[in-house]
Amino acid sequence: MTEEKLLTIRDVSAILGLSEKEVIELAEKGTIPAYKIGGVYLRFKRQQIDEAKRKLKLLSHKELSARKYSFGDKVSDFFYFNDFYILALLIIALILLIIFRG
Repeated sequence: MTEEKLLTIRDVSAILGLSEKEVIELAEKGTIPAYKIGGVYLRFKRQQIDEAKRKLKLLSHKELSARKYSFGDKVSDFFYFNDFYILALLIIALILLIIFRG
């Protein structure tokens, strides 16, 4: 009789390409089946994780196709992620203006 080796959170995160925190959240939601050992440690069966991986791929493709970004969202994201560079550019331009006018 062979025993099936259960996977750890770290193993599952590597298989699914998610962070360990995301794996724990998915297990708590019941999206991926998990087993508690000693009431504390989460473990997973390989076959169930492979099935969940296929389901998650299908869901992510549907979500990506359903998600459309408007022009306003794109502009907002641009300024959110590049605010430091924009501010630095304005400060440099102001300093150069002061130097060459002064």
